Amino acid sequence: MNQQLLVLIKPDGLKKSLTGNILTRLSETKLEIVAAKMVRVSRELAVEHYKHMKDKPFFEDLVKYIQGELHDRRKVMAMVYWGNDAITKVRQLAGATNPEEADPTTIRGSYGRITTKGLYENVLHTSSNELEAEREIKLWFQPEDIIVDLYPTEVIEVKMEKKCVWT
Repeated sequence: MNQQLLVLIKPDGLKKSLTGNILTRLSETKLEIVAAKMVRVSRELAVEHYKHMKDKPFFEDLVKYIQGELHDRRKVMAMVYWGNDAITKVRQLAGATNPEEADPTTIRGSYGRITTKGLYENVLHTSSNELEAEREIKLWFQPEDIIVDLYPTEVIEVKMEKKCVWT
C-alpha cells in the first residue's frame, strides 16, 4: 500500500553536512521523493509541528532546536517520501528517537547524540503514522509543492493576497 510521510533533516544534520549521507541511506528504501525544499522555520511553524509536546519541560528547547537557534543553521530540509509501506521503511532506517537507544546501523544511531541538557539531537524527523503524516505534510507543504496528488484538494479564489515575487 502506498503511503507518504514527512522527513525533515534537522539543523544539526545540516550543520554536520550529513544531507548527502542521509539521502543516500534513505535511497535504500526505494521510495520516491515527491516534494523537497529548504525551509526557514518560523516559531509558529515549530510550535504547530511540536504541538503534541507542548506540555513537556523541554518544549521550548525543542522549538529552538528545530528553528536552528541551537546550531546556527536556521533551516531544515523538508521532504515528502512516497511509496509502498513508506512509514515503516523510513522509520526502521531512521532508528529510535533517542540516539543512544537507536541501533548503531540506523541514521540516528550513526549520527545522533544527546546534549548535556538532555535534548535529543537526532538529525532527522520522520512522521510516526498516517494521521501524523497527513497533518505534518499539510503543515509544511502546499498542494502545488507536491508532484503527486496525496490528499483531496480544491481550487479557491484568493483575493488581496500579498506575495513576494522576483523583480
